[in-house]
Amino acid sequence: MSNRLSFLAAPLLAVALTGAMPLMADDAPNADTVVATVNGTEITLAHMILMRNNLPEQYAQLPDDVMFQGVLDQLVHQTVLMQSHEGAMPGRVKTALENEERSLMAAEAIQTTLDSELSEDALRAAYEEQYADATPAKEYNAAHILVETEEEARAILSELEDGADFAKLASERSTGPSGPNGGDLGWFGEGMMVAPFEEAVLALEVGELSTPVETQFGWHVIKLNETRLTDAPEFEDVRSEIESELQADVIQSRIDELTEEATIDRSGESDIDPAMLKDTSLLEN
Repeated sequence: MSNRLSFLAAPLLAVALTGAMPLMADDAPNADTVVATVNGTEITLAHMILMRNNLPEQYAQLPDDVMFQGVLDQLVHQTVLMQSHEGAMPGRVKTALENEERSLMAAEAIQTTLDSELSEDALRAAYEEQYADATPAKEYNAAHILVETEEEARAILSELEDGADFAKLASERSTGPSGPNGGDLGWFGEGMMVAPFEEAVLALEVGELSTPVETQFGWHVIKLNETRLTDAPEFEDVRSEIESELQADVIQSRIDELTEEATIDRSGESDIDPAMLKDTSLLEN
């Protein structure tokens, strides 16, 4: 790999951060430290850190010195190009900056809300509310043989009742994707299978075969292998799921609250043809 970032133009001379003497503790670099100036425009360490954090993941493994030089070069190049532009700021650039500011500040407001309301106690309270009184759920382990017609299904059921091996018949005759695995469907709970199939499974005793069952996939002969009861999941196992749900609730509640308090006039939208959103030429005005 080159000792330059591939996304940068030709290298510029590096700007020294400190003088010839080492920095004293009170002079240690901080976010406001000026790393370079371009015709009087400052490039700070904060500018560099933010650009580096927004780079694609592929650059993350570059050596620090290569990354530092590449980021600084990029900012220098952008600055001289910016300064070369003559005339007022184009409307599309001004609008883009307004949208970017809106987006970034909205994200800050969201994070502030989450930091204040999404505590560990809130997560555990939501877990208790959802699972504390949960009764064990029943799960089923079943296998099936899927064929196209009821006649085929009845013939297979007859062979099974005469002692044929279920897994062998499934691997030879089933048209379903589970056929090569002996028809095994693994463990599943209520609501995970189509209604006619589920109803047939719920009516079976362990080890029992169903009569032919029709679904949109074809005709099934089902064997119930085993059942079990599952306990409520541990907190850590569902933590991320609970956190995501609470985040969505907290954010929506805050948006609803702010929207209710705000003075919002949307009367102008009735005058706009929705198709105008595709007209980028308006940005050139």
